[in-house]
Amino acid sequence: MDSKGVTEQPTSFERPETGVDPAESRGALVRTSTQSTPHSTPAHSTPSHPPRGGAGAGTPLPAQARTGETPSTPGTTAPSGPSKEPSDIAGNGPEHSQPSVAAEPDTHRPRPVPEAIPPQPGAEPPQSSAERRTGQGLVPGRPTPMRRDGDRLRFVGAATRRIARGIDLDEIVMGLCRATVPTFSDAILVYLRDPLPVGDERPTGPVVLRLRRTDRIPEERDTEGSFLPSGAQQPEPTELSELSALTSERCEVRPGGALAEVLRGVRPVFADAPAARAALPELLGDDGELIIPDGQRAILAPLRGRRRVIGAAVFLRRPERLAFEPDDLLVAAQLATHSALGIDKAVLYGREAYIADELQRTMLPETLPRPTGVRLASRYLPAAETARVGGDWYDAIPLPGSRVALVVGDVMGHSMTSAAIMGQLRTTAQTLAGLDLPPQEVLHHLDEQAQRLGTDRMATCLYAVYDPVSHRITIANAGHPPPVLLHLGGRAEVLRVPAGAPIGVGGVDFEAVELDAPAGATLLLYTDGLVESRLRDVWTGIEQLREKLAATAQLTGPDHPPPLEALCDEVLDMLGPGDRDDDIALLAARFDGIAPSDVAYWFLEPEDAAPGRARRLARRALARWGMEELTDSVELLVSEVVTNAVRYASRPVTLRLLRTDVLRCEVGDDVPQLPRLRQARATDEGGRGLYLVNRLARRWGATRLSTGKVVWFELNRGSAP
Repeated sequence: MDSKGVTEQPTSFERPETGVDPAESRGALVRTSTQSTPHSTPAHSTPSHPPRGGAGAGTPLPAQARTGETPSTPGTTAPSGPSKEPSDIAGNGPEHSQPSVAAEPDTHRPRPVPEAIPPQPGAEPPQSSAERRTGQGLVPGRPTPMRRDGDRLRFVGAATRRIARGIDLDEIVMGLCRATVPTFSDAILVYLRDPLPVGDERPTGPVVLRLRRTDRIPEERDTEGSFLPSGAQQPEPTELSELSALTSERCEVRPGGALAEVLRGVRPVFADAPAARAALPELLGDDGELIIPDGQRAILAPLRGRRRVIGAAVFLRRPERLAFEPDDLLVAAQLATHSALGIDKAVLYGREAYIADELQRTMLPETLPRPTGVRLASRYLPAAETARVGGDWYDAIPLPGSRVALVVGDVMGHSMTSAAIMGQLRTTAQTLAGLDLPPQEVLHHLDEQAQRLGTDRMATCLYAVYDPVSHRITIANAGHPPPVLLHLGGRAEVLRVPAGAPIGVGGVDFEAVELDAPAGATLLLYTDGLVESRLRDVWTGIEQLREKLAATAQLTGPDHPPPLEALCDEVLDMLGPGDRDDDIALLAARFDGIAPSDVAYWFLEPEDAAPGRARRLARRALARWGMEELTDSVELLVSEVVTNAVRYASRPVTLRLLRTDVLRCEVGDDVPQLPRLRQARATDEGGRGLYLVNRLARRWGATRLSTGKVVWFELNRGSAP
């Protein structure tokens, strides 16, 4: 009967045996027979002979000897017939074709022993058909050799599916190791380039391979003798138990060397091949030859990605186990190809994830400021690990007069485009905040900026300004969920803020409201990903958030607000398994305020006597606060700043002293030009005021307002500078 070649089929067309995964670490207990049917018996066969099947059939093929091989069962003789040698993997045949399998003569005869190898002394007796069918009688943990092409196809299909489950580099390498040990080999070593090339970049320098992972059969199976014939003498401790100790961790591939030639050839080779015998010592090191068994019990398989070789894998079998066959080179080639392509994609995904993380990190504040009279905490969660960037953002911007702007926004979508638009809107908001515009004006300019970016650029935003001196907060909203205010006594309320239209609609006025912000209260700003999902609407989520805040406040009592960081964690704990449909940005602000007794405020007429009056007022305030040691420094700096203000001002100049952890002095006038520090010449009569402020003050600055500017400086309390 003429032989018929068997060709690999895509794994999507495979029909693996139900309940059996050949790639599981337990080993592939290959079913080698099927139940015979009482009818439809093929010609020239007996009921005891199972029906035949193809490589892609749902029923596994029986393990039987190839034509031309002599059955090794004592007392039996197989009829002779034409024989066909297995095709060579390095020969002229197609690269992805299986060797031909000769048809079995339809002559009833006893089933030969698998592998057609004479039974070894003390070996296990041949299994009956029922034992093979049920899996009984097999030594636990001992894999059955894959004797037929259908078995190999099923194993390759299951192994590649396991490798394909991995997303990152470690998962793919682990999938390769777990899929092959112990089903295909007793041990495996995986070497990868260090560093791994990304995409089309051309690495510079020599090619270096580093041992990424080793895997082997657990030691407890070795001591049980699972892979030894019964009655055989237990060998000395196997070399495979010390793979990492006997192999080199790092290998530099020499250009033109034996290892470079094998890697360039791409195809797997047996360890006893001339090319591999010279390449393995270079890869494994001087002691690496100790773990290479004799015969065809080791395979060196290059790992080639899309454009270049990115590593190598070494498959090992023990001396007491059956050697690899030429067909196993095809299996190793398939495993190496799928693993290399998966590693290539994992490296690209890792680079994209790194870029996404860096983009998100730069778009959001790296650290929150510490403005006077308010404490801040924040959280950001992406929609999923596969979408690390999004359009949600938060910000806290210090403003003149010890105020702070609190911003939270949400650009529609969670992609790179959304993140880029978010970055532009956040930058615009910071610029507008620096101009000290009212909240409704800030939203108006953001709306114009969104329209310039594109007609479909939509976003929601909430902008609030907190004044710790007046204990008031001004809020304007552009289609964003309303904030929640947690009072000191534990009562949580949803603030009634006009919703407004989203940013990007155009032609819509925004309205601002001013509310009380008592000391000890906590304001929570958030995006809709926290309160809205497929399982609940936004108002149900807002009510759950309000209840969660109230319940958390009850734990610390009515006189102590909950810690900000713990409060943010508690808020995120309200998310259920199906509540992560969108990005989440969270900003919490604890209002401490500045007590009226720590504030001194005066108006000074723009006249020549104003600097002297400013010195007297500052001296009295310092005496009242018990800070007389700062009197000389404060009088000198106040005199210089007020003198510069009244020189050009046309309206009254404001002078304010704030006592917090530092002493802060603020001088405001109606002149928009900001003062600049310059080096005065020896002949100049002026120009040294800001130089003195810069040398004596802890910090100083000038901020432009809509009505002029404010020049401020700070001094450390407790000692003169």
